[in-house]
Amino acid sequence: MAVRICAVEDIKPGKAIRVKIGETAIAIVRTKAGDVKALDDKCSHGEISLSEGFVDNETIECWAHGAKFSLTTGEALTLPAFESVAVYEVIIDNGDIFLEIDAE
Repeated sequence: MAVRICAVEDIKPGKAIRVKIGETAIAIVRTKAGDVKALDDKCSHGEISLSEGFVDNETIECWAHGAKFSLTTGEALTLPAFESVAVYEVIIDNGDIFLEIDAE
């Protein structure tokens, strides 16, 4: 099931926003190149919101301890994080961002 999040233009390039779908917090990230990515909005190292972190090309860095994650795969790229975070399929349709999520 695809869920509309917002318009692409609502997220500035190089920034992220936090959305909740049900009980799941998700970071929606727009890279400086304009690509839109989505991943769990919780650093696997601690209870820190990744959407408050720093976007750099294809990574996001947790503001608290500096762990970096791939925006494409969710892989933890630097310590102190060593566990990946989930990524979600993003669909752009007529300038709007949709997330493909499993209906439960």
